[in-house]
Parts: sequence; structure tokens; C-alpha cells
Amino acid sequence: QVQLVESGGALVQAGGSLRLSCVVSGSIFSIHRMAWYRQAPGKQRELVASITSSGSNTNYTDSVKGRFTISRDNAKNTLYLQMNSLKPEDTAVYYCNANTLLYSSDRYYQNYWGQGTQVSVSS
Repeated sequence: QVQLVESGGALVQAGGSLRLSCVVSGSIFSIHRMAWYRQAPGKQRELVASITSSGSNTNYTDSVKGRFTISRDNAKNTLYLQMNSLKPEDTAVYYCNANTLLYSSDRYYQNYWGQGTQVSVSS
């Protein structure tokens, strides 16, 4: 059973910082692309940032560029999101997502989601 567990969400004032973490556990051969998504009340879930398996390539949605940094520690099967200069519009539930291969013989990724962590930014 593969599990993704996020942590680090909190209530912060505008201009503050948070670091989210996502630990992947279970029987996995390898973890590939990982990403952070968020969903604000009444809105669709949106991609915030993604990172390749090696960490060499990252992508961000325009609204967080220059403020958020995605990173990963493959030795710890952990994904991070450093969020600086937070704004009220960053308020949302943040979800971790991962593409994995469960066995070396697998041809297709299995995609998993975490349960989410709440980030609230007050003005």
C-alpha cells in the first residue's frame, strides 16, 4: 500500500513563510514526477509546481513563480514546497501527487495523491 502524507500546513499572516513536506511510503520500485496541487474553496484543483525524478527540472504556475520552491530528497522519499511571501490568495488545501513504478517490470506509472494539508493566509 502506497501512502503519501503531507504536513506543514498552518495559519500564517500575509508575507509569512511555510514549508510543506510529503513523505511517500510503501513498497515502491521508483518515484518519478512529483507535484504539488492546491484547491481553494469553490475552485478547481490546480497544479502549483512539479519536479522531475532527478530534481533537475521544475515548473511553477505563474502566480507562485519567485515565491515558491519545489524540491525533493530521493533518499528520504520526500517532496517539499517552500512557500515565501505568502498571500491570502494562496489559501487552499495543498495536495502532494506522485507517479510511481511499483515493480521494475512495470510499464506504466501508478499515480497517487496525499490527503492534503490546509494552508490559510490571513491579510
